[in-house]
Amino acid sequence: MSIKKVSVIGLGYIGLPTAAVIASRGMEVVGVDVNQHAVDTINAGDIHIVEPDLDIVVRGVVTTGNLRATTTPEKADVFMVAVPTPFIHSDSGEHKADLSYIESAANAIAPVLEKGNLVILESTSPVGATEQLAKWLSAARPDLSFPQDQGDAADIKVAHCPERVLPGYVLQELVSNDRVIGGMSKACSAKAVELYETFVRGECIVTNARTAEMAKLTENSFRDVNIAFANELSVICDKLKINVWELVKLANRHPRVNILNPGPGVGGHCIAVDPWFIVDSCPDEAKIIRQARLTNDAKPYYVIDQITQAADQFKKPVIACLGLAFKADIDDLRESPALQIVQELASANIGEILAVEPNIHALPAKMQGTNVELVTLDTALEKANVIVVLVDHKQFKAADKAQFASKVVIDTRGII
Repeated sequence: MSIKKVSVIGLGYIGLPTAAVIASRGMEVVGVDVNQHAVDTINAGDIHIVEPDLDIVVRGVVTTGNLRATTTPEKADVFMVAVPTPFIHSDSGEHKADLSYIESAANAIAPVLEKGNLVILESTSPVGATEQLAKWLSAARPDLSFPQDQGDAADIKVAHCPERVLPGYVLQELVSNDRVIGGMSKACSAKAVELYETFVRGECIVTNARTAEMAKLTENSFRDVNIAFANELSVICDKLKINVWELVKLANRHPRVNILNPGPGVGGHCIAVDPWFIVDSCPDEAKIIRQARLTNDAKPYYVIDQITQAADQFKKPVIACLGLAFKADIDDLRESPALQIVQELASANIGEILAVEPNIHALPAKMQGTNVELVTLDTALEKANVIVVLVDHKQFKAADKAQFASKVVIDTRGII
């Protein structure tokens, strides 16, 4: 095989597991990240994120020398870009993709590119981002040819292969899930398939770059629309004094109905972000997709109103917020509705705020110096008179429900 060395740019929740899995197949992998702490941690055989079993894999491949981390890109056969693609709020209130991290990655790897290299964009991106990456690389390296100009004959191959894994199951899904591979030419796709077939047991399905980009956005927008239905239903049920959890179970007994469970909103870098990329590309056409985003973005404020009303029952409200992560049993706080709710409560100064998040050791920097205290679950249950379940972590599910009996409970996850 022509691929002997892979460089992964960005060692976060996708980049590090990807680098570790490829290294576990015996290939030389160099991970690149601007975070010196992350680099040092990985080179010591440890991890800086929470993901089941990832520590075992990383320790193994670092020990064998198949994986090492650095802050400076070096020559490789393949460069996989797995950097963040957040959105930025425009003056008009719309959400636009921030491609600055991809541009920085392009400028970082451009000096070490050589003829025959493959560059893969794994970051979830708006339609056209892979072509933009190729343009940035071409501008930085006019001595090399790229597929937008030379097609299959280009010196550098460029493709998009979006990650499609579930936090908490990343290692399994990196291997088992089908992968959509969109090259900027047939030769680009073939080269990318050669890499992914070294570690993916699922099918590698070839398309073009734009369709691959839209496939990932479509997957997450579909999820967002369905979650919005569940969240809207939960608000309706509150108004009509109906238990939404019971209702969903009953409705789902229909053979062609599968309603998702509601929650306090939608978080994470994917579902809470990606639909906006479609809306930004086609604002007049993406009506349902936009409304789903607005519905899910409104849900945290509905929960805050519920908490405020509960707190008004006490002279000295002590509010325990169970969970800060965007989903169960991980430490990822990106776009977390739970984190947003706690921050809003702290700003409103409606009482003492206790936060319980078993997957982190300290509050995020933006919450330092506020009236929020990070405590254990036992402390929270002892001190609080209002309990708010924001994340269905396994520790909360396993708690003795009798401990909640004397409290005012707002359960956004249906576990009490």
